[in-house]
Amino acid sequence: MSTYAIGDLQGCYEPLQRLLEKIEFDPAKDKLWFAGDLINRGPDSLKTLRFVKSLGDSAISVLGNHDLHMMAVYYGSKKPKNSDTFQDILAADDCDELMNWLRTLPLVHYDKSINTVMSHAGIPPKWSAKKSLKRATEVHEMLTSGDYVSFFENMYGNKQWKKSLEGNDRYRAIVNFFTRMRFCDASSHLDFEHKTTDSPDGYLPWYMWPDRKAENTRIVFGHWAALEGKTYTDNVFALDTGCVWGGKLSALRLEDEKWFRVSAKKK
Repeated sequence: MSTYAIGDLQGCYEPLQRLLEKIEFDPAKDKLWFAGDLINRGPDSLKTLRFVKSLGDSAISVLGNHDLHMMAVYYGSKKPKNSDTFQDILAADDCDELMNWLRTLPLVHYDKSINTVMSHAGIPPKWSAKKSLKRATEVHEMLTSGDYVSFFENMYGNKQWKKSLEGNDRYRAIVNFFTRMRFCDASSHLDFEHKTTDSPDGYLPWYMWPDRKAENTRIVFGHWAALEGKTYTDNVFALDTGCVWGGKLSALRLEDEKWFRVSAKKK
């Protein structure tokens, strides 16, 4: 049995099939971890989403910002962007079923047996894996409650975290950590603008701050394609290698930390 953590799919169905062939994935004994952003910007969002859902217990996925954005559009609180490519999902006969399934996915997955945690954007320096899971569960409970439409109506905004936050402000700040984080300052306040690898003044990539609470836990995350899979930090693995931008789709085998990659386009 092997466990593979895979970077942002973003509708790249064909490269995913080649990657699974390369790792000789067997759903009867292997497990896939998907780092979120299953859909959008790529060519086959519907096909990709249906496939990941069909894997059942053989796959675990966390929610990414694109997944949440599509749900916000579907539930009526957000207009689609010109760059969105998930119209095939919105028009599908099984759209409601797919959305209901997406709402059940967590923001954070933690496997204590291998001391590994996954979220789409990472783990904020001030939180341990245990604390991250607890905070993520707050949002998960809202998403699976009868008030989830209100969540999507209030999800957007550059809210910074404070322990005293309540209600939608609190959910929004938690979502920002787990789906939008790249750079933060010493207080774990986020910079929402910069997407390259050049740190703004006073900020560092979240995983480079000393004395992170989760530094003894292995972390796998996506979201940050500009890193090209490199963090230069022990126990922290960047899975997004820019498949949707013409780069590669990557899988990390968690048992031995061996990488497997395929190009975006079939050669």
